[in-house]
Amino acid sequence: MAQPVSQFEQEMIHNKPEFRKFGMRDKVGYLFGDFGNDFFFILVASFLMVYYTDVFHINAATVGTLFFVARLWDAVADVTWGRFIDTRKPSKHGKFKPWIFRMSFPLVISGVLMFVKIPGMSDGFYLAYAFVTYILWGTLYSTVNIPYGSMASVITSDPVERTSLSTFRAMGAVLAGLIINVGGPLLLFTNNKADANGFLLAAIIFGFLSISCYMACYKLSTERIVAPEREKQKGNLKKTVKGMAKNKPLIWILIISLTFMVCFMLLGAVNVYLFKDYFSNAKALSLVGLTQTGATVLALPLVRPLVAKFGKKELAAAGLLLAGIVYGLLYFLPKLTAIEFIIIMTVGKFGYAFFNLVIWAFVTDVIDYHEYITGLREDGTVYSVYSFARKVGQAIAGGIGGIAIAAVGYDVTREVQTQGALDGIHALATLLPAIIFLALFLMLVFLYPLNKKRTLQLAVELKDRRKS
Repeated sequence: MAQPVSQFEQEMIHNKPEFRKFGMRDKVGYLFGDFGNDFFFILVASFLMVYYTDVFHINAATVGTLFFVARLWDAVADVTWGRFIDTRKPSKHGKFKPWIFRMSFPLVISGVLMFVKIPGMSDGFYLAYAFVTYILWGTLYSTVNIPYGSMASVITSDPVERTSLSTFRAMGAVLAGLIINVGGPLLLFTNNKADANGFLLAAIIFGFLSISCYMACYKLSTERIVAPEREKQKGNLKKTVKGMAKNKPLIWILIISLTFMVCFMLLGAVNVYLFKDYFSNAKALSLVGLTQTGATVLALPLVRPLVAKFGKKELAAAGLLLAGIVYGLLYFLPKLTAIEFIIIMTVGKFGYAFFNLVIWAFVTDVIDYHEYITGLREDGTVYSVYSFARKVGQAIAGGIGGIAIAAVGYDVTREVQTQGALDGIHALATLLPAIIFLALFLMLVFLYPLNKKRTLQLAVELKDRRKS
């Protein structure tokens, strides 16, 4: 059912009668955006390393270096693209939507190219091909993901409905994860080994689905909020940077998100080796993907009432604490079967699912806080800085993941890995995330300042200021 438009939206909206009121159509449209994003993002995060090591036969440490360099480049591309968008005048279709339409096609093509293996080429060729295609895909991903993420703050100004957008965005990621993590291993592995043709087939299928989702996002979402021209004229880079330096919520959400991405990406990369080599059961990765989806689906209906009662910060912190405890327990239970491991791990996934489900609402809060302290409405710039932190997290995770896998003794030429390598892989998949989740819990509780009370106060103060 369509929701009434807030007073602020009425003041900021274009005076065009054809604009719909915010409602379910916008939520579903926004869901499709991350659905489209994550077909390749999750495929890359979960399986690209094993594709490079086992199909291209690139050393794991070299793959880690590639991931590190590419993600740092992407982080710069994010900020550059966000700043570029904030300097453009909106079209009749909005400020952000047109870029999703324009750039989604080259993005998907580059995604498919990553998984093309030309037979009979040298190791040097495959290494160069990996560098070029992966960095190209990452750069084009910024041109779609930055406008998509920024768009949430102009679809609605209502804090509660923004939480709904965050939840629906997470649902899009869940749906993509379900398809990729459950169906992917069935296509990608043959006889417990990575199959080049299976990877290419999966990339083509996911590419078609990705384009379909981007078009649905473009058609169903509506941008309603446009910053007054007087605010745009005040904006300058120096004032923006000073404002961000004083934005304590932004600084801490950047640090927390960066750290979380290190953990999340590391888990995605290491789990492939954990089940392929430690448990000798790569097909079990389908069950891992299914339980990941199940944990998130269980958390979904709880988010809105729990946030309303306790607040986003409080709910996310409790979930991270649960995750840290569960992964610590897994470290001290090395003799579990694959199924037993997955069952216990699912409880930890249920915990950190709450952080994933509300993180995008955190971002809209810090965008509002930036406006509160600077008077500037710079959705694209602030969101791109947040995305910068996530990309740095991905860079660190990619570098650490590849180097760590190599450091514990993983050798792609061995049919069976040494016991030392297997134990090291197990520790990377359990002890390290346990430590990270507990550190995140402490940072969120003691250092991030926007609790429930302060967030509500901020919304009221901004509303009063906009009226005046």
